[in-house]
Amino acid sequence: MGYSSEFLQLLHRRNAETHASHLMPHLRPGMRVLDFGCGPGTITVGLARAIAPGEIHGIDMEASQIELAKAAAASGGHDNASFQVGNVYELPFEDGSFDAAHCHAVLMHVPETQRALLEVKRVLKPGGIISAREMIASASFSEPMGETTDQAWATFIKLLAANQGHPEMGKQLKSRLLQAGFTDVRATGSFDYFSSAEDIAFLHAFICDWFFMPQVVAAATQYGLATHEQFEQWRAEMDEWKEMPGAVGGLAFGEAIAVKP
Repeated sequence: MGYSSEFLQLLHRRNAETHASHLMPHLRPGMRVLDFGCGPGTITVGLARAIAPGEIHGIDMEASQIELAKAAAASGGHDNASFQVGNVYELPFEDGSFDAAHCHAVLMHVPETQRALLEVKRVLKPGGIISAREMIASASFSEPMGETTDQAWATFIKLLAANQGHPEMGKQLKSRLLQAGFTDVRATGSFDYFSSAEDIAFLHAFICDWFFMPQVVAAATQYGLATHEQFEQWRAEMDEWKEMPGAVGGLAFGEAIAVKP
């Protein structure tokens, strides 16, 4: 989805306490943790705090995000966190290196999910845990809905799928983890909920910045998923939604914890 200013703001709104709350009770001081697809490290540094004096290793395929993560760790004094550019298909770590592995909104963008999960399982110790929180696009919403807003959400889902993504990964986590050989899967769900005036303004800017950018509109029209006229209608409805006193929005996520046998 790129790294626009609004998308970076979304990443910076995330932290371990709110976006990895399902994992936090399983962490202990002294653990060695992998955060794959760590982005700018806003969740990673919270995990680093929870396992200190243990160590956490963050990897991301985008070099600019690794630099942001290093800066976040340095400014917070998290000297037990290290970061490097890496690919989840080929992790630069030995077998059985970690007590836990974490990701947030990563598997939904990884075309070969099983390949990624098997590689993560390789670097986990026996008894090690994997934690994932992934989007359920079909359960996400903006309310009140405009006349055709539901069509816009449907097009967003189709665009992610057309880009080899998995927009429903959040509700597929349990089966995907079992298929990869993990056991004792505990699946839950939660929302990122937007209701204050500040939240609504942010979500509006985020949606408009990504969904209505020329590249996305061009891709959608090229795939035959929507017309330029539909995008104009959807943008008008989003602008109206932003000004409604009762406006709320929610991004739905499925979460899962599983064990390497």
